[in-house]
Amino acid sequence: MASLKSIKLKIQSYKKTGTVTHAMEAVSAVKMRKSQERALGSRAYAAAALTVLEKLAGTADLGRHPLMRVREGKTAVVVVTSDKGLAGSLNSGVIRKAETFVNSLDKKDAVIFALGRRGGDYFASRGFEMGLNKTNVSDAISEGDVAEITKLIIEREDISSVVVVYQNFISTFEQTPTVHQIVPITPLNARKIVEGIRPVKGKYAPLGTPESSTKAAAYTIEPDADSVLAELLPKLINIAIFHAILENKSSEHSARMVAMKSATDKAKEMAHTLTRRFNKVRQAAITREVSEITSGIEAMR
Repeated sequence: MASLKSIKLKIQSYKKTGTVTHAMEAVSAVKMRKSQERALGSRAYAAAALTVLEKLAGTADLGRHPLMRVREGKTAVVVVTSDKGLAGSLNSGVIRKAETFVNSLDKKDAVIFALGRRGGDYFASRGFEMGLNKTNVSDAISEGDVAEITKLIIEREDISSVVVVYQNFISTFEQTPTVHQIVPITPLNARKIVEGIRPVKGKYAPLGTPESSTKAAAYTIEPDADSVLAELLPKLINIAIFHAILENKSSEHSARMVAMKSATDKAKEMAHTLTRRFNKVRQAAITREVSEITSGIEAMR
């Protein structure tokens, strides 16, 4: 039977652990609310920009642009994970999704652009070609910061397609690992991304009927198609990657808050169970001592 001292030390250990996890839960809750508002607030902008991209795909001049043409080359896999753990299955879900996609290609045809330490370490340790391994991705990352990453991908002539893998934020208790192909730009790819960004209902839901946002439009491009597309298409691709990062950040803090709450509840439960055990052991010890004293008195009579 465990000693009273060892049980008491375990109780103190669980209480300290509970205090730490509760503090981490509170911090994650604050970050979660900020990240959620930022991700949800950007959905309308991202959906509108990608809808423009979808409509532009119906313009004949766009078919000649390299970003909209299916061609031979490597696939850039943008894997968005967190730098830290303690977030449940958040990172493992993204990594499994990315690995499943990468396994469908030849290893030499995949270039990993990792945003977050967890994904970067995983794929680098397995010998994949790393186009980028960016860590310490701030919660306050801006679209301008992401533009540098987009430029790095686009400037590589050996890359013909781009896929982004991240956790899509559904609710505080639900996040879904998601894969989106954003290059080559096609109406189908743009439509899938927009559908993933726009919630079915609520203030961020799309206005009008779904059909109205999927009709291709013919545009007259001035001054010329090449100049406009050289500016427009990278920006639209940048928006898709930027929004994936925001969604993943929101999912990260939500998952960490839920994980820390579960850890706090479990620590309290274990401390309560050990306290009851401590009381039983102490009561047994007191009863034994009383019995010994009583027996000694009886023997002296």
